[in-house]
Amino acid sequence: MIEGKQTAGRGPLLTFGMIGGGTGSFIGDVHRKAAVFDGKSQMAAGCFSRSWETTLETGRQLGLPEDRLYKDFTEMAVKEAEREDGIDFVVIATPNYAHYKAAKVFLENGIHVVCDKPVTQRVEEAEELAQLAAEKDLLFAVTYSYSQCPMVRHAREMVRRGDIGDIRVVVAEYSQGWLAEELEKTGQRQAAWRTDPDMAGISNCTGDIGSHIEHTVSYITGLEIDSLCARLDAFGEDRPLDTNSHVMLKFTNGAVGNYWASQVAVGRDNSLIVRIYGTKGGIEWEQEAQNYLKVAMVDGPVQILSRGNGYVYPEGAEWSRLPSGHPEGLYESFANTYNTFLTALAKKLAGEPLTDKDLDFPNIHDGVRGVRYVHKCVESSQKDSSWLKF
Repeated sequence: MIEGKQTAGRGPLLTFGMIGGGTGSFIGDVHRKAAVFDGKSQMAAGCFSRSWETTLETGRQLGLPEDRLYKDFTEMAVKEAEREDGIDFVVIATPNYAHYKAAKVFLENGIHVVCDKPVTQRVEEAEELAQLAAEKDLLFAVTYSYSQCPMVRHAREMVRRGDIGDIRVVVAEYSQGWLAEELEKTGQRQAAWRTDPDMAGISNCTGDIGSHIEHTVSYITGLEIDSLCARLDAFGEDRPLDTNSHVMLKFTNGAVGNYWASQVAVGRDNSLIVRIYGTKGGIEWEQEAQNYLKVAMVDGPVQILSRGNGYVYPEGAEWSRLPSGHPEGLYESFANTYNTFLTALAKKLAGEPLTDKDLDFPNIHDGVRGVRYVHKCVESSQKDSSWLKF
């Protein structure tokens, strides 16, 4: 197929503010670009740092007026809620420690939320946010954006249609090598906060990238975890948090799983791979080659399906933005998350009913499960890799 996807927005632009994501922030810049990718929203406000000078500088670079820049997120939530032209939603792109308090104050002030993962440091905090969002009737997206890749959606539809039969085995990994050296001792900011329990919480590797394994598998398969046992290791001198984890799982349908997450796998960049094996066939998806899906059936040869072709199920094809052979990647998958969220939000603000398709973005309930997964892994590891009910 050579046709591209129409991405122009319709209707008035929604407005958003950002917490975190100041100058030099990788993920903040990804969020900003993804949120405006389809022309459905624009940035209007921000509190980009604990440093007022950094917030001012970032705001100037982004062309925001100074009266829409704030010294802390509580001030921003209250004042934006009071404005007639206040923001429609907030994007939280801070280190983990600030997610809960920032999300809570915006929900309390009636503002919809998009938050990076893990959504909180503690399970009870995530559950509280879920309850608050429900009470306030507000949308809450969590950016597990790998699940929004077109071929992941195609894989999910294959599972739903029974193409690979009943699932027996899941093997998934997310390996990186960037923390093989102790970069936190060199002043590298990303390494510094991720290896600091005060900033990251009870886990580094399992919470940072292992949570992506859990969500991507859950999204594709619909499987529910029955129990797990985990071993977490903190490779590196005096590191208090894990940089490598192995998790074995049992699912409620009788299937079994094995997840490996590592940030000390020398030679690996950002290698998320999910393999799912059923009674009729198997599928394999790799994030670094995310435009393709490997499919094998018991009565046929191994096939490589390519995004953008006519054989891709509609549920996956509609999320392709470029013709086949033109690689799509991180920005597009993040933009797909925002596109779905923004469509749902626009309908909600207009008083229109929302469908399951409208709400097909990672939500606060996915966020709660992700935090629970991290805590169960840590607890199991601390109990000599005991099997724990999920």
